[in-house]
Amino acid sequence: MTRLVHLSDLHFGRVDQSLTAPLVAAVSALAPDLTVISGDLTQRARHSQFRKARALIDQLPGPVLSVPGNHDIPLDNVFVRFLWPFYRYRKHICRDLEPEFHDDQMIVAGVNTVNRFSWQRGKVGRTRLARLSARLADAPQALRIAVLHHPLEHGPETDKRLMRGATQALEVLSDYGANLVLSGHLHRASARPFRAAPDLLFVEAGTGLSTRLRHDQRNTFNLLDFDGKRLKVVTMGTRPEAPDRFTELDRAHWRHGPQGWSAVDTAADAAPADPPKRREA
Repeated sequence: MTRLVHLSDLHFGRVDQSLTAPLVAAVSALAPDLTVISGDLTQRARHSQFRKARALIDQLPGPVLSVPGNHDIPLDNVFVRFLWPFYRYRKHICRDLEPEFHDDQMIVAGVNTVNRFSWQRGKVGRTRLARLSARLADAPQALRIAVLHHPLEHGPETDKRLMRGATQALEVLSDYGANLVLSGHLHRASARPFRAAPDLLFVEAGTGLSTRLRHDQRNTFNLLDFDGKRLKVVTMGTRPEAPDRFTELDRAHWRHGPQGWSAVDTAADAAPADPPKRREA
């Protein structure tokens, strides 16, 4: 079985300090094959905030793949934002803004959707899409995953503008056989097929640590288990009665078929998420 943990929108600089240790403990207990962070590691892209994000990453088990979010380039220093937008991210987190992970079970491709000229709204252009298509084209792995900060589709409840190039990105991902798209930005945990591309499952992560919660949301992250036939997406989060630890809040099973992704009845599968048996090296 392939296991991923999907974190997003940590926002160091605006975090609930009481949750950092529980988050590390929860991820460690789940023993993922890969941990993905879909952007916004910091609140204001300051060196001190990146250092704290780096310290957390260094405590997580196994490999970690991260992409930048719009909060990871300076908002209040226009000079740095326009000329060296990713210098601090590269220095503290990863020099590669579009990292890749692959093994015999999956390929995970990071996509940088940050637009320095429109700080809130993302962008994915032809060059990045060409690079993404080349990475997916020759991948024989069973599971093909793209990771980006900005969503490629908004629901009616979202008042933010959809990022530029989203429609073209969905076309490329669908044409080149991607299965999953992981993103953040909206601080909302959800999983559903894209309306415009039902062969792609759209998985959004909430904020793992930030105090910038919206409405009645909790601090959450996602757990994804894939057994080769179906995908289980579990929302792990805090509860009012247990605000200092992450437990299972929700789960859904999905199966991929000729008509795209469809939900699987999980009434008989209500056991908590346990660490999988590790694959042989």
